[in-house]
Amino acid sequence: MLIIGENITIGTDAVTKAINERNAEAIQRRAVYQVEHGADMLDLNIGPQRRRGVEVMEWVVDVVQDVVDVPLCLDTTNVAALEAGLKRCKGQAMLNSTSADPERLESIMPLAAEHKAKVIALTMAKSIPPSAAARAELVMEVLIPKATELGIPMEDLYLDPLVMTVQGMQEYAPETLEALRYFKQLADPPPMTVVG
Repeated sequence: MLIIGENITIGTDAVTKAINERNAEAIQRRAVYQVEHGADMLDLNIGPQRRRGVEVMEWVVDVVQDVVDVPLCLDTTNVAALEAGLKRCKGQAMLNSTSADPERLESIMPLAAEHKAKVIALTMAKSIPPSAAARAELVMEVLIPKATELGIPMEDLYLDPLVMTVQGMQEYAPETLEALRYFKQLADPPPMTVVG
């Protein structure tokens, strides 16, 4: 099992403040803490960052790599920032994420292939397929063929069945578990899976 630490996210006030103030120590404390507590990889979520994405991603990658030696998972919708981060990463990085949506697929998958990065692929296009079979079909017809076309090995493709909140969408829980089972049967070797 690969544990991805997700405590460096623009979704928290403390990280937003640290990024805005370029407070390296605050970010580094979070990185070290997660690795010391079992994280095998760190997710660096800088949000969309439309204007300063490249600068912010480069800074966060550099600051984190100064104190820990684990792979990084780059998390933003800003494709230029993802590419800038990939160029700074010391080891094999992961991109979080693409989907079967053509616009996202055509921008993220080639970037992953070019930089030999792992990539998380959400099993959705414009919306989330309700059944495990529909998610598996999307994987078979869109995600695996695109990864194969670009030379992305199955061990670098991480399929995310999209775990929904149990309280609000309990009917999806069995479908998610079934989707995970299906995904392992779609290729040999099978793609990896990830939930978050």
